[in-house]
Amino acid sequence: MEILQLQVSGVPMWAVLLIGTFTLVFVALSYVLVSATTTRRALDRRITRAAGSRSKADQKAAALSLRKTDNQTALEKFASGLVPNQAVMRARLQRTGHNISVFVYLAFSLLIAMAVAVALYLFAGLSLILSLLLGITLGAGLPHMVVGTMVRNRRQRFLSNFPEAIDLIVRGIKSGMPVAESIKTVAAEIPDPVGTEFKAIIEQMSVGEGMERAMWTTAERLDIPEFRFFVVSLSVQAETGGNLAETLSNLADILRKRRAAKLKVRALSSEARMSAYLLGGLPFFMFGLLYVINSDYISLLITDIRGNIMLGAAVLWMFIGFAVMKRMITFEI
Repeated sequence: MEILQLQVSGVPMWAVLLIGTFTLVFVALSYVLVSATTTRRALDRRITRAAGSRSKADQKAAALSLRKTDNQTALEKFASGLVPNQAVMRARLQRTGHNISVFVYLAFSLLIAMAVAVALYLFAGLSLILSLLLGITLGAGLPHMVVGTMVRNRRQRFLSNFPEAIDLIVRGIKSGMPVAESIKTVAAEIPDPVGTEFKAIIEQMSVGEGMERAMWTTAERLDIPEFRFFVVSLSVQAETGGNLAETLSNLADILRKRRAAKLKVRALSSEARMSAYLLGGLPFFMFGLLYVINSDYISLLITDIRGNIMLGAAVLWMFIGFAVMKRMITFEI
């Protein structure tokens, strides 16, 4: 604490350390973002040159080889080595639809944890241990929640437009177009994220990947059951034959009914969800209200170690109860 009380040209030492830390993290993030963009563009140029005058099999092998070896910067590889199950985390970040690397995700988590811990320790007067625990909790939980929200929102946008994409493929098949050409039409006509994912399928097919394999690769990346139904329908029809247009038309109708059922269940459970939100937010509201009305009465939970233990246990059990309530009002269809 004596070091933090020193001043540099009239500026407190803690402010200098805080600004310096944020500056270093910002510079590191900027470097990663710029280098990732530069690497991606260079990789695309190399793939284009590699696929220029080769057969489809050679194009496929060259493109896959380049992507496997060059799709990460040195810092990203270093950060990925520190994380267990990095493939799972990378796949989850890809489902957001944004080019978020593991290193950027970890850097933001570290930045949030440091900022929260320093703010609570210096300004709120919490003990060092409690500040670190809360900082680590928010640093790990907040980015995870943001990424989860981004994935859910993108999945909802995908499912809202996916039946229309299937109908467009059905109309193309009925008019005599091949399935591959119908997929190109979907990629051009349907907005993001459906159009973007079908464009990725077309790009994989353009470097020699088979349509079925490209479909399954996209299904594994998206992890959406409705899209898996679509891929299974195409795979079964390719092996056994049959009226593909009728099969896909029935699938589109089922997906619409499935989405309508989900919306109905969400509407029926809205009261329970609102109760859970109110019960979860009420303790925080009352804590803030008591702090404003009588700060000396409630500050014992912050300044005293016994109060820190009680506050930590209360927050832990509150989150456990909130998780249980969320589990009870979540229905899978």
